Amino acid sequence: MPPATQRRLRNFSRRDYENMIGAGIIGEDEHVELIGGRIIAMSPEGPVHAGAIDLCAEALRRAFGSNHTVRVQHPLAVDLEDEPEPDVAVVRGGPRDHLAEHPHAAALVVEVAESSLAYDRGDKALLYARAGFADYWIVNLVERRVEVHRDPTPAGYRSRVSLAAGDEIAPLAAPAARIAVAALLP
Repeated sequence: MPPATQRRLRNFSRRDYENMIGAGIIGEDEHVELIGGRIIAMSPEGPVHAGAIDLCAEALRRAFGSNHTVRVQHPLAVDLEDEPEPDVAVVRGGPRDHLAEHPHAAALVVEVAESSLAYDRGDKALLYARAGFADYWIVNLVERRVEVHRDPTPAGYRSRVSLAAGDEIAPLAAPAARIAVAALLP
């Protein structure tokens, strides 16, 4: 057997990944996502994390209204090797607009982070920036803040602002909406 340093990993395409789900190799309810051609197991979700997702979804539905859909832990078809399942994604159109395939773009992507904070600041932020998502938020449960990432480039986000519970934020795609950061924190 070759040494571990000589072993090669096989990357999967989005099509491979979706075929594995369709064939039952990966269960539709398994908590995994495709990132960089790799199938990544996601962290288990505790009650505080789940509550924060619900709070975000509720606030974003009010902020965006009926012209957008707030999707909770559903895939985004970013490119040929990436199909992340962000905690919350706001996409244009209604739910019926996305029945044929997963959306490729999002007006806003939100990750709720506790144990995944480094991953969400690193790999996930880079993925979302490369995909051109103009507005990426991390609800940081560790520090009780919301980190706002904007101005995406292929190398990452140029702008990162950390907001405290007493601050407000407006999504780029819904600038008239003011959301209290405290409303997003459990």
